[in-house]
Amino acid sequence: MPDIRLTEEEIRYATLFESITGVTPIDVVIDPEYSRIIYVVQKNQAAIAVGRGGSNVKMLRQIVGKDVEIVESGDSPEELIKNSLYPAKVIMVKVTKAPSGAKVAITTVAPEDKGVAIGKNGRNIARAKLLARRYYDIEKIILA
Repeated sequence: MPDIRLTEEEIRYATLFESITGVTPIDVVIDPEYSRIIYVVQKNQAAIAVGRGGSNVKMLRQIVGKDVEIVESGDSPEELIKNSLYPAKVIMVKVTKAPSGAKVAITTVAPEDKGVAIGKNGRNIARAKLLARRYYDIEKIILA
């Protein structure tokens, strides 16, 4: 994993997140395109961070005035992409190099979950692309 440096604004969001959820985020990504904040947390911490019935996420959403999304980190690019497309059922992720030299992740999703993986206006696949690029320098994710 690369050495990620948070801006002052991201640190403020991380502190707020921790005070509400009790979970320390690994990373905070502000995504102005979809007016959201994506928190990356340790494995098995997402349920705690979300809170019972999504209570923590609802409270954070009200305070910051943006959508709040929580993704569990992954030890490999495949695992991170799988986690960032949750709740879509990802069957397989294969990272390969394109002829141009760019890294590409070919992701196979259960046919009934393709819409979930893409998300409304492409927001879920955009989240996966954002995190895959930030952590593993993957340029493109192709859904199969």
